[in-house]
Amino acid sequence: MKLETPLARIDSAVSSSDVYANGQVSSARYARTLSSARSALFTLLLAISVVFTIELIVRWSWPDTVAYFTDPMRPAWTTVAVFFLAMLGVDALFGREHKAALLVAPLAVVPAFISQQKQVFLSDPLYPTDFLFGRQIMELMPVLVKDRPWTAVGVVAGIIIAIVVSVLLLRFAWRNFPKLTRRERMARIAFALPLLVAFWNIMDYNQFSWIRDRLRVIPIMWDQTENYRHNGFALAFAINLPMANVSAPAGYMADAIERIPVKPLPAGTSHRGKPDVIVLMSESFWDPTRLPKVKLTPDPMPTIRELQGGNVFSPEFGGMTANVEFEAVTGFSNAFLPYGSIPYQQYIRNPIPSLATFFRSEGYVSRAIHPFQGWFWNRNAVYKAFGFDMFKSEENMPPMAKRGIFASDESLTKEIIRQADELEDPFFFFAVTLQGHGPYEANRYAKNTIKVEGELSDADRQVLATYAQGVKEADDSLKMLMDWAKERDRETIIVLFGDHLPPLNTVYSSTGYMKGITAERKGPKDQMKAEHETPLVVWSNKTGPKKKIGTISPAFLSYQILKQAGYEHPYYTGFLGKVYDHYRVLDRYMLIRKNGKDVADWLRQRKIPASLRDYRFLQHDMMFGKRYSTERFFQSHADLYSAGL
Repeated sequence: MKLETPLARIDSAVSSSDVYANGQVSSARYARTLSSARSALFTLLLAISVVFTIELIVRWSWPDTVAYFTDPMRPAWTTVAVFFLAMLGVDALFGREHKAALLVAPLAVVPAFISQQKQVFLSDPLYPTDFLFGRQIMELMPVLVKDRPWTAVGVVAGIIIAIVVSVLLLRFAWRNFPKLTRRERMARIAFALPLLVAFWNIMDYNQFSWIRDRLRVIPIMWDQTENYRHNGFALAFAINLPMANVSAPAGYMADAIERIPVKPLPAGTSHRGKPDVIVLMSESFWDPTRLPKVKLTPDPMPTIRELQGGNVFSPEFGGMTANVEFEAVTGFSNAFLPYGSIPYQQYIRNPIPSLATFFRSEGYVSRAIHPFQGWFWNRNAVYKAFGFDMFKSEENMPPMAKRGIFASDESLTKEIIRQADELEDPFFFFAVTLQGHGPYEANRYAKNTIKVEGELSDADRQVLATYAQGVKEADDSLKMLMDWAKERDRETIIVLFGDHLPPLNTVYSSTGYMKGITAERKGPKDQMKAEHETPLVVWSNKTGPKKKIGTISPAFLSYQILKQAGYEHPYYTGFLGKVYDHYRVLDRYMLIRKNGKDVADWLRQRKIPASLRDYRFLQHDMMFGKRYSTERFFQSHADLYSAGL
């Protein structure tokens, strides 16, 4: 018994040591698990904070933001989960806890702020394609700064402070945030990366996804305002990323193109000679006398009012001139392209049929003229693809007189006349003015000759006075051009239209013309016409103005121009003429028939009219497809480029 006691004690001691060691291991594991759980929970809270901040900035409304998070039918918590996974992954890459928040938050919040500002000025949220024309925004920055200097100062100060704070926080994080072990980093990547890849794979809005539907992520591509409201900024922005990839419409194939009928066309022109054609797209030109509760004296646009034969239904408001220009020059429609896309920036990479190629095939000099820099809206490349034989831009035109910082309409008109007088061959000029560009700052003009009467604030009165003076000078410039044309022997056709309504901001809401400061994208026909119509003049020095045109989409301008010039063409007068026989306005949200009746949300219908289906086929074929229609509808285009012109 005496020998057993020491052995028993030794066994007991060993047993106690094992228990203690096992207890230490268990305790350490428990501590690591608890620490990882706390870290993950804190990352989740950061993700919630970032998403909430983004939505609060974009929506600019606390109740709307709270509603987004509390509505079970909207994907707020799906968005939080995505940010949570992204933060876990970024933390793993950098090997520090929570460092991702210092990188992800600014990258998400800054675009949200830009989107909110874009909605103020242009009514649309931020799209991925907007980053394609960042250089344009920077070029116009002096104008925006001049219009809102203290806002600019605040933005610059905010940027500087944000950069300094970010650098200091990143430095602090690198020194103080807990390090992740190799095992912890691998575990986070193994958890986050597959889920993020899986989520990305279900975000293609062209394909139905049962999982995406369960997550309440609903791509609403036909209504981007609702798309961003329902899905939130981050997910809606991500949904729009594939918009640069345009899918072929259902049924598009060679046989479908072959089945589109082509009318036999007479040769040549019905005129005694080839008329010269000048098309003026007047920047932000609109009739300000349409504003209620306001009187302008004298009438700022007497010439255009006398000659006006109709209106153009602009697909844009306050900006995006290039999208209106695309329709006017090509006869194609933005309605068939992804919402928010910009053809000039995304899609015009190869030769595209246009009025320029048609007129060149008829022996015309085909020239684009715009008194700004050629890279703006990618016009150097686009005009070449359209077939213009020359683009006269600010870089290769004589210096022009300015109104504010923009070339005046008068100086551009004189330059058009100068170039025309140098030519013996018939010519087609497509000119884009600049003077009417906003914002409409005080003192742009030495003297405002249009008196503004009505109950307006001083700020609104100044904006309207500046804009109205610009309208008067645009009207005077058209009269100058017409007076010159009246002295010419050759028939000269002049077409003028506004690209979109001007960004007059609170002038619209304070006069009651619109509820807000920007136009709606969809609504009743009368409201849409009021917020998207701009004046249209089609005039000849031999036959005078063309009347009773009505309201038409820019895509139908090519039809009007060629018919006025006496030409026929398989597409521009033949096919478009057939479409024009039934429809006057082709907008992505609304059709307006020849009889004036509208059809809302027509693109969402299971079956669209055959003529519009064929219209979409032809546009896709020439822009993205195999160009099956070239020989039958665009032979002049093919001949021009096969000759290397």
